[in-house]
Amino acid sequence: MPPQFGLVCHADGNLGRVLFGATRDLLSSGHSCVLLVNSDSPTLPPARLREAIEHLSLSGDRLVLGPATDGGYYLIGLKTAHPRVFEDVRWGSDVVLAETLGRATEIGLPVVQLASWYDVDDAESFAILKAELRAQSPEFAGGGDARATRAFLASIGEIEPTASISG
Repeated sequence: MPPQFGLVCHADGNLGRVLFGATRDLLSSGHSCVLLVNSDSPTLPPARLREAIEHLSLSGDRLVLGPATDGGYYLIGLKTAHPRVFEDVRWGSDVVLAETLGRATEIGLPVVQLASWYDVDDAESFAILKAELRAQSPEFAGGGDARATRAFLASIGEIEPTASISG
């Protein structure tokens, strides 16, 4: 990561409180918006991050969500720390996105949804990752390089060292 990137640690058993705390802390430290991205979508296309930032740079409050194919989200962006967005969400379930959208509706917060992407949570999604890294996933073509993930999977024999997303 570039030197200007920092890490914020929030230790709590409730993901909603962790996400809200990170949002609140980053906004209160002077950032104009916050973009929180999961750690289990190694090939997330960089264009999704740029698109989210573009939406957050427009005037007016909004919520930006990158829906995950499992019913959650891979990215959440906010300009204001709205605690309700993170409350009463069944984290780790297939209704996280729907419940988050419901919370935004409750408080009248406009929502922008990006194109969906997958995250790696189980054997099925791990197979999708390997197929994508072998350039054999038409549904998830054009993802990021994921050099570290690619190198690790090659080192344990899960993919060929020369496999490439671009083919």
